[in-house]
Amino acid sequence: MEEIRDLEIIRELLETRQYTNLRQKVAEMNTADVAAILEEMEEEELLKVFRILPKSMAADVFSYLEVDHQQMIITSLSDKEAANIIDNLMADDATDLLEEMPANVVKKLLANASADTRRDINHLLRYPEDSAGSIMTVEYVDLKENMTVQDAINRIRQVGVDSETINICYVLDAKRTLVGTVALRYLLITPPDAVIGEMMHENVVFINTMMDQEEVARQFQKYDFTAMPVVDNENRLVGIITVDDIVDILQEEATEDIEKMAAIVPTDKPYMKTTVFETWKKRIPWLLLLMISATFTGSIITSFEDALSACVVLTAYIPMLMDTGGNAGGQASVTIIRGLSLNEIEFKDAFKVVWKEARVAVLCGLTLAAANFVKLLLFDRVTIAVAAVVCLTLVAAVFIAKIIGCLLPMLAKKIGFDPAVMASPFITTIVDALSLLIYFSIATAIMHI
Repeated sequence: MEEIRDLEIIRELLETRQYTNLRQKVAEMNTADVAAILEEMEEEELLKVFRILPKSMAADVFSYLEVDHQQMIITSLSDKEAANIIDNLMADDATDLLEEMPANVVKKLLANASADTRRDINHLLRYPEDSAGSIMTVEYVDLKENMTVQDAINRIRQVGVDSETINICYVLDAKRTLVGTVALRYLLITPPDAVIGEMMHENVVFINTMMDQEEVARQFQKYDFTAMPVVDNENRLVGIITVDDIVDILQEEATEDIEKMAAIVPTDKPYMKTTVFETWKKRIPWLLLLMISATFTGSIITSFEDALSACVVLTAYIPMLMDTGGNAGGQASVTIIRGLSLNEIEFKDAFKVVWKEARVAVLCGLTLAAANFVKLLLFDRVTIAVAAVVCLTLVAAVFIAKIIGCLLPMLAKKIGFDPAVMASPFITTIVDALSLLIYFSIATAIMHI
């Protein structure tokens, strides 16, 4: 409600051209709140308000905006104004922005940016996408072992304003090798003449530049840090990653997994900003593949056409058996995929996982079969033979579905694929075909059709 009220006030000040009051109003607000309000505005309004923002907060507000709004603002500003925004962004945010922009715009921005900004951005751009090196920032406080506490505090005053965080300072030797860390709070309570090398924490947990961003997020979760140093193969400090970047990564990875599990090619655009054609392109590949694979199910039914004509009632239970098998496989696959993503399950645990899922499958299958057996006899009024065929198939289908559902994601992870691909739609197609084969095989054996 407060955000809506602020939006109305800002719009009123803008319409009545009370620019001084508008500038004062936004200057008193949190930068994230200002960005949220700008996101709700039309492009023309957004640009006007952004130009009115105090220079000291413009870059911070800019960093919170969606990429398409960032691009719109950058292309609307003069070269000098745009370069000023880039110079005041953290290096990792500036790099993310430039990666999304056309090459000609990037070239112009870098030409007008400061030499330090160009160096930092070019440094980050050389790392593979989704690696620790590509998401780190190069703005941090570094200290030397032979510094005194007073020297360190003076160093923080000198470079701290432009640093991502000053809560943790990183101690380097002459070769810029990371040898320790010092928390700001210890610097504040330690005598000024104490030597950094004698008080630093030497057992440093660090991240390699080539580590995948998903693994980086796990390291943050494991150690509960707000920032972690990033080193190259020679253990030289090249940057740091902060927890705000990890929150973005977790959201991005979770969204990507959900889309893959729903048989959608992942996209980095919000739903409302994705065109119909783009949405079609992301969904149609898997739909085509699944449709083609589902033709095998039709082939199985066709091959048992004579059996079905001999006992037509069997046809009525095909959807139930296929759906139940698919649901059972989906339950197992989602559980295992989540366990794999959290590193709770590894491929070496395959036997334990299969053994557990097998017992769960038997219990679920027998429960479903018992309930279905009663329904078939009391409500559907079928023969005991038909009820037996349906219920035995149900047990077998659930068992096979859960085994496939737990094994496929683990096999995918082992050979280098994303386990999320082996989710409900893919597994359902396989289980449907197997369920039908089992169904007709049992029917043939019991009813001799």
